[in-house]
Amino acid sequence: MATTVALIDYGSGNLRSAAKALVRAAERSGSGHEIVITSDPNRVAEAERIVLPGVGAFADCMSGLTSIDGMLPALRDSVLGRGVPFLGICVGMQLLAEWGREHGDCKGLGWLEGEVVRIAPLEPGLKIPHMGWNALSVLQPHKLFEGMREGTDVYFVHSYFLRARHSSHILATTDYGGSIPAVVGRDNIAGTQFHPEKSQEEGLEFLARYLSWRP
Repeated sequence: MATTVALIDYGSGNLRSAAKALVRAAERSGSGHEIVITSDPNRVAEAERIVLPGVGAFADCMSGLTSIDGMLPALRDSVLGRGVPFLGICVGMQLLAEWGREHGDCKGLGWLEGEVVRIAPLEPGLKIPHMGWNALSVLQPHKLFEGMREGTDVYFVHSYFLRARHSSHILATTDYGGSIPAVVGRDNIAGTQFHPEKSQEEGLEFLARYLSWRP
């Protein structure tokens, strides 16, 4: 299998900065991965790893993904069928859910049971969107957290979050007027509500660990 990382271009996502961060992470980890921005399902099917970014509304992102002929079957075969390591970022992580509740109901990929709902902070002074640096609290040991200090700050920009049905799928949280899942996953699937590509050194270290992760 080729040592490529397919960074999916479906009309939504911070592609340039995500690609740049992944290139730097590959250099840092010595993984030898080639980062490929692509909307070609065949390139996705050939990739050794898959990254799905996402910026904007859930339904718009899901529509952009489904509008690419052959993309959903390629993703299902690679990730669910062959166990290719997958990373979703921000809305790309939220699309893992069964449903998105932003501006109505929209079906997601359904790879993690749960729904994406609006943040409702218990502290009335907190603004939505949640935007800025917040600390991670690791709930479960995982390769993606190896060597990371507890309370590491990472960068968030979001108004909605993935409310997972199973607590075992929540790997780390952050606090914003209540607990919010910050990293979710199961098996070969992981997703971050925060933006690794905007999280400076800690984000690069996280991506480097993803590139060396062997589920």
